Amino acid sequence: MELEPVQSPLLEIDHDARRAWEQCLSKIQERVSSLSYKTWFQPIIPLKLQANKLTVQVPSQFFYDWVEQHYNQLIRDAITSVLGPEGKLYYSISSDDEQPPPIQLELSLQTQHENGGAVASFTAPAPSRSSLRITELPILQNNLNSRYTFENFIKGDSNQLARAAAMAVANNPGGTSFNPLVIYGGTGLGKTHLMHALGNYAIALGKARRVIYVSSEKFTIEFVEAIQQDKVNEFSHFYRSVDLLIVDDIQFFSGKEKTQDNFFHTFNTLYQLGKQIVLSSDVPPKELKGLDERLISRFQSGLTADIQPPDLETRIAILRKKSEDSGFELPQDVIDFIATNVTSNVRELEGCLISLIARASLDNREIGIDLARDVLKMVVNEMRSPITIDQIQRVVCEFYDLPEDILRAKTRKQEVVLARQVAMFLAKELTSSSLKTIGLHFGGRDHSTVIHACQSVQDHMKEDPLFRQNVDQLKRHLTLTGR
Repeated sequence: MELEPVQSPLLEIDHDARRAWEQCLSKIQERVSSLSYKTWFQPIIPLKLQANKLTVQVPSQFFYDWVEQHYNQLIRDAITSVLGPEGKLYYSISSDDEQPPPIQLELSLQTQHENGGAVASFTAPAPSRSSLRITELPILQNNLNSRYTFENFIKGDSNQLARAAAMAVANNPGGTSFNPLVIYGGTGLGKTHLMHALGNYAIALGKARRVIYVSSEKFTIEFVEAIQQDKVNEFSHFYRSVDLLIVDDIQFFSGKEKTQDNFFHTFNTLYQLGKQIVLSSDVPPKELKGLDERLISRFQSGLTADIQPPDLETRIAILRKKSEDSGFELPQDVIDFIATNVTSNVRELEGCLISLIARASLDNREIGIDLARDVLKMVVNEMRSPITIDQIQRVVCEFYDLPEDILRAKTRKQEVVLARQVAMFLAKELTSSSLKTIGLHFGGRDHSTVIHACQSVQDHMKEDPLFRQNVDQLKRHLTLTGR
């Protein structure tokens, strides 16, 4: 592509280019924070629009590198939306001197590297004392999904600690005692969302420049390829040069001894340099199987925060927020019905909502309880049987090693009273039964006894971390297995 002198916008304004870029900005602004928008998008100047090729000017090479590194996909989406699938964006980078003319770069929306990044082609000016010497445009793929933010992460009792810890780390990577931060919990509870939100927030506020999100599987694959290509040193240097390393699903390092050894040294290097490490797992570090004790010890040296299945109130809030984002207003009884029956994870909630909206649109049916029931039968494993009070009693008695019928007896033995109160608390949390119904299942006790039991359990959980862990374990077991 030939170089063209950049016209000063003060002398000549291409109104078509300005309108096109304003349309792009309106789409970009919806997906970034106000600070990021003002810092990285408002300074960009539209220069000209020819056919489907938009040229914009950025203030510096550093500015271009940052935008390319952190907002590549976001800009690609905006350009495609405004200019169509054939749309292209050209960057002009201003130089400090008037001569030589600025380097001009093309962001192609069709040609891609194997790693999914946009290709930038360039023509360099004649050398001068102020010109930028460029032989390659490195594109650092941080792999973060800009759609995942703290703002659209629904906060609840089940994820409060993990979210607060993630926010603290994002505000001060490597500067808190939460290093490493390990977030654990079952599938579909929001661990990945929270990790992406942490990375996006740290970048937006300028707290960390080099941020990498990677799954343990991808890390392993890249390491194996580095061995095959005799590039282990380059691989190690890359991951040990970041400011914030986010690794998802570390349980899949299990059994991979060489990968574990490399990651152990990467962990140590980053930690000693004061860089932040964030990890996720489906179980607490101490329960990880097939991992080197050295790694488990490192994982336990920071903060471990769990995410539990969302409670009823959080599930309702998630459904309401997701439906609003989709442009559909669900009746409250439908939201309550789905939230009551889908209890395992957030991903399943979202799947039900998407299926419900699709069925309503395709079949031209009104969204109501009947349609919701049909959708849940298909999506939630033939609408799994709801958890019953009898199931809760059986699991609690197994946990405390008590006879199953003892919870319905009149005995006031301390161990029985504790188990009974826990079972009542779980019955209120995991079933839609009324307080009166719950009381009847425990030997005909009245609703005030159930209220007292629930309050006692909540107070005990605040005072005793081990007791809270036991109750959470019972809740997780019932929620995930239904028995």
